Amino acid sequence: MTDTADPLAEARRLAALHRLQPLPVEGGLFRQTWAGEADDTGRPAGTAIMVLLTSAPGDFSALHRLPTDEVWHFYRGDPLELLLLAPDGGGQRLRLGDTDGTVQYVVEAGTWMGARVAPGGAWSLFGTTMAPGFLPTDYEGGDAKELSGQYPEHAELVRQLFRPDAPLTMTEGDDDHA
Repeated sequence: MTDTADPLAEARRLAALHRLQPLPVEGGLFRQTWAGEADDTGRPAGTAIMVLLTSAPGDFSALHRLPTDEVWHFYRGDPLELLLLAPDGGGQRLRLGDTDGTVQYVVEAGTWMGARVAPGGAWSLFGTTMAPGFLPTDYEGGDAKELSGQYPEHAELVRQLFRPDAPLTMTEGDDDHA
């Protein structure tokens, strides 16, 4: 799927084509593609975003959790590896866009999630959808030390999906997410 001379050339082309911008706090490039009508509290009925991650150092979706289910959709590129840490203590690695045909997955509310381009890949273009919609105050970043202790079998990947100096929350001033 990648140009061997410049494996990120197509990723740069897609980022420009879709007018993707840096996703605050979480990481990657994104653009909100839909927001439903807002209710009395200001929460949209639903939201959708398009996201691009590459294999470049530091380009990943940092571990976070949300209070609402989030549907992940794989579009193009190399497989995407998700780390999912459930509230009941279970954890799993899931690949979207792999040869097994998994192209969509629902991450349940309260699940810690983070993602990166699967090892050996160059870039992944995907999207997420939420209903009710996302507000920046929904985002809760994870603590690497705490999550590594709670999920020791996933500790190495937990540390890889964590930005030590990043804030653990988004504010209303941050761009719209999913």
